[in-house]
Amino acid sequence: MSSLTVATSVFAHLEPLDGLLLPLHLSGERGRNRAQGLPQVAASDDRSAVLAWLARYKDSAATLASYRKEAERLLLWCVHQHGKALSDLTHEDFLAYETFLEDPQPADRWVMQIAQKAPRSSPHWRPFAKPLDRQSQRQALSILNSLFNWLVQAGYLAGNPLALRRRKSTSRSTKTSRFLPQEHWAQVRATIESLPTDTPRLARQAARYRWLFSLLYIGGLRISEVCSSSMGDFYWRRGADGRERWWLEILGKGEKRRVIPATDELITELMRYRKANDLAPLPREGDALPLLVPLIGGARPMGRSGVHELVKNVFRETAVRLRALGPDHEAAATHVEQASAHWIRHTAGTHQSDNMDLKAVRDNLGHANIATTSIYVHTEDDRRHDQTSSLHKLGWSVS
Repeated sequence: MSSLTVATSVFAHLEPLDGLLLPLHLSGERGRNRAQGLPQVAASDDRSAVLAWLARYKDSAATLASYRKEAERLLLWCVHQHGKALSDLTHEDFLAYETFLEDPQPADRWVMQIAQKAPRSSPHWRPFAKPLDRQSQRQALSILNSLFNWLVQAGYLAGNPLALRRRKSTSRSTKTSRFLPQEHWAQVRATIESLPTDTPRLARQAARYRWLFSLLYIGGLRISEVCSSSMGDFYWRRGADGRERWWLEILGKGEKRRVIPATDELITELMRYRKANDLAPLPREGDALPLLVPLIGGARPMGRSGVHELVKNVFRETAVRLRALGPDHEAAATHVEQASAHWIRHTAGTHQSDNMDLKAVRDNLGHANIATTSIYVHTEDDRRHDQTSSLHKLGWSVS
């Protein structure tokens, strides 16, 4: 009986990494690629080694979730599909894995079969929502390359088989495909502006959608930043020119702080949203209320998956609206339907780059830190605020 047959017969269904048990011959304890020297981690098997690598990202929920997903998929493929331990993998094995990512089969074992994403504890959970496109495949293998590099540095593995992989060049169109052009973005905005407001609950729902998309687009925030920030993170300060400007301080990826221009438009939307929730027009210092107020239990912030689902709802509804306009709009509907919350951040960055200085865009999105201790840097900040206020607008209707 082959190792693949053994693996398939031992496991009736896929278990997430949290509860995954590896049989001895697939645990990696005797892997051919195990280093011979003294390791710098206590892990004695592949699952423990992966968990040691993931533990480094416990302070960044979004990164941890992304990295766990890719490591989990690989380990499950090793056990359930390939019959080899992670510590046994070669360059040729990763060529087979890349093909698997394009079309995970059998689909009923690997791909979600229900419309809404199932929690990891559900028997309906699967590692994939759908097959991965080329860009997602590159991202997955890049993450796994980081994992294997670390396992080599930690003295757990002797070498990194992914280091032999040919790096395929990426065109500009590939890099910028995950954003919405202005005409598609206008359709998304129209969907939100047409949401029903007939009852108090519907009115609050519509206000929440409009405020969420304002934060994601005008502020360029990540979903994790929306969930972890509070109303008290808004503040104002007087600039070198004597003007008062509002800012939003964010604790972002990698525990890095940045200040985002709270433009006149964003502050107007903030006041509109707070009014819809029977709050004072502007928050006070230390206000612990979440940036996005749940419809029930307003003092508790929404989870990332819940916010993601709000965004996907708007994209799905926009696709429905576009298809109703006729077959000429099918391409636009398909593109919008593929979009995710992070596309809005890419969309914001792309639209800002069309009109603004790239340094201001970089600082708005938190791609680099700038010092804020001298009057000259504050002057640069004020200029960035003015550029963002005048050139980067969402353009909600006034009503």
